[in-house]
Amino acid sequence: MTTLLAKTRNLNSTILVTALTLLGACTAADRVPGDGIYDPYETQNRKVHAFNRNLDRALVRPVARGYSSTVPDELEATVDNFAENLGQPSNFVNSLLQADLRGMGLSTVRFVMNTTIGIGGLVDAASEFGIPEYDTDFGETLYVWGAGEGAYVELPFLGPSTTRRTVGLVVDAVTNPLDFALDPPEVYYGTAADVVSGIGTRGRFSDTIDAILYESADSYAQTRLIYLQTRRFELGADVADTAIDPYLDPYDDPYEALDVE
Repeated sequence: MTTLLAKTRNLNSTILVTALTLLGACTAADRVPGDGIYDPYETQNRKVHAFNRNLDRALVRPVARGYSSTVPDELEATVDNFAENLGQPSNFVNSLLQADLRGMGLSTVRFVMNTTIGIGGLVDAASEFGIPEYDTDFGETLYVWGAGEGAYVELPFLGPSTTRRTVGLVVDAVTNPLDFALDPPEVYYGTAADVVSGIGTRGRFSDTIDAILYESADSYAQTRLIYLQTRRFELGADVADTAIDPYLDPYDDPYEALDVE
């Protein structure tokens, strides 16, 4: 009971901070410039980007490459399945907040099937039965509620984001129903699985990520552009509203137009 009360107090504090931050996100949405990128914190963001890139070069990339080269694909898939399954209760909560009945049904069916016949989520039994994968987050919930995207930000360790998405990350971190149902150490299994799954993803897409981070003329601008394009596509945002050309090649030299004879 004491643990539950402590978690409830922490949740209330987080919701208050979230509400205040959301006000800033909505205000920022009205100031998006013509190129669809609102980045008033670019100076700070570039410093964080440099930190993240150095961390990736020194630690994340070598660990990810070693992980992907030594761990069998089947075991990687098992970790991914486990992490995905533990996220389904959070997907249900966000689907409920979005009034998305289909999402609520998919998250429920996937969680029940994968937890039972999928051996605690180690096997993606739901997909074997034709139940499609489903994922959402509180950032998308805010989008559905009409909250603006806000400013682009790059977070230490976590990478590219926006004000709205960052608010979503904070809320999602404390509102997964499993966090209230489980005690340590079980409550940390989901976080550990997410980290390992992320390392596996970094390893699988190593060549593409390396090209962006270490071979582009401006890795910060490339990362920002690719993230915003991808996130807006996932949310179904109107490209006309974002003012970013959907056919723009993110690998083009961002300084090419500035070249002079």
